[in-house]
Amino acid sequence: MIITRKHLPRRTFLKGLGTAAIALPMLDAMTPALAATGSAVTKAPIRLSFVYVPNGIVMKDWTPQTAGKNFEFTRILKPLEPLREDLFVLSGLEDHNGNALGDGAGDHARAGASFLTGVHCKKTAGADIQAGISADQIAAQAVGSKTRFPSLELGCEDSRTVGNCDSGYSCAYTNSLSWRTPTTPMPPEVNPRMAFERLFGTIDLSLDPATRARRADYRKSILDMVRDDTQKLVGTLGQADRRKIDEYLFAVREIEKRIASAEKENHEVLPTIEKPAGIPITFHEYAKLMYDLQVMAFQTDLTRVTTLVMGREGSMRVYPEIGVPDPHHPLTHHRNNPEWIEKVAKINCLHTELFAYFLKKLKDTPDGDGTLLDHSMIVYGSGLSDGNRHSHED
Repeated sequence: MIITRKHLPRRTFLKGLGTAAIALPMLDAMTPALAATGSAVTKAPIRLSFVYVPNGIVMKDWTPQTAGKNFEFTRILKPLEPLREDLFVLSGLEDHNGNALGDGAGDHARAGASFLTGVHCKKTAGADIQAGISADQIAAQAVGSKTRFPSLELGCEDSRTVGNCDSGYSCAYTNSLSWRTPTTPMPPEVNPRMAFERLFGTIDLSLDPATRARRADYRKSILDMVRDDTQKLVGTLGQADRRKIDEYLFAVREIEKRIASAEKENHEVLPTIEKPAGIPITFHEYAKLMYDLQVMAFQTDLTRVTTLVMGREGSMRVYPEIGVPDPHHPLTHHRNNPEWIEKVAKINCLHTELFAYFLKKLKDTPDGDGTLLDHSMIVYGSGLSDGNRHSHED
């Protein structure tokens, strides 16, 4: 069997005007020709992602009562049931260094700071913060040189790293999941537009927001900017690779449209609210955009390590779209009020529903000899179990 086709380096980009560049997903043309015969298969890279949810969980609706492979999917876990063969639910864990250990109040700050570092953070609201190197950054140190971005930090809420956010603890602890060094938090990018531009480089992020907005009014789609390079490349590829590129570029354009729609929606509906352009009004769409950006970053091998903070510790987000107009954090201090517990459970269910969306996207995305999910380790959790008691053990 003779196979003739263009052999592309894995680091191939579609390049356009200015700084525009689109990384490509894994194509058949990026593997040796013999790979098609099964005699030489290129091994897909392994990815790592951490997803953090704040303020604890209603444990009675989370923890399975049956141990082992045939455990039942509780109310909060139910959205994940179609992925039974792809996941483990771990119980009996403790975040020991999230406890006070003589430092008094501040469980939310300690929960966030210790989740990936395993370190009891220094109690301070000043610049002398100290935690530890987080697990994602240890992984990034090992594999980050192989990708354009060593790691990608995303969030769906406040990313300030200064000020007092919890009983004398710095906002760096409540708002940052990732720590490059014990004194250097990695604040998450909370604006989908900015995350998109960072990945694909279509605008200068050093410009002030007003200038970026003006230029965005005249900017074409990134796909228009790389059209010539796309046409040249597609003409050299086989049918299967052309289909992959078509599907991938369609997904890129859909994300662009959703971000543009969110920017327009914010401008027209909420002109008086200081909300960065590109953040959708509904949390459901916001989280999906952030998950989709992670999938795209993995698919194109722009990074192999990501974190997503669904909400900062002590989050006051409201969820009117699911019938919860009350701030999240106060609800978790429910004092066994059934109505409040039910509202927290609804929030927990929404979070796992969105997480299931992420996993399904990974499972539906081909990657080498399997799917992105086959080649990924995804960790979902919180630094608190029962938010009412500020408990750090399961």
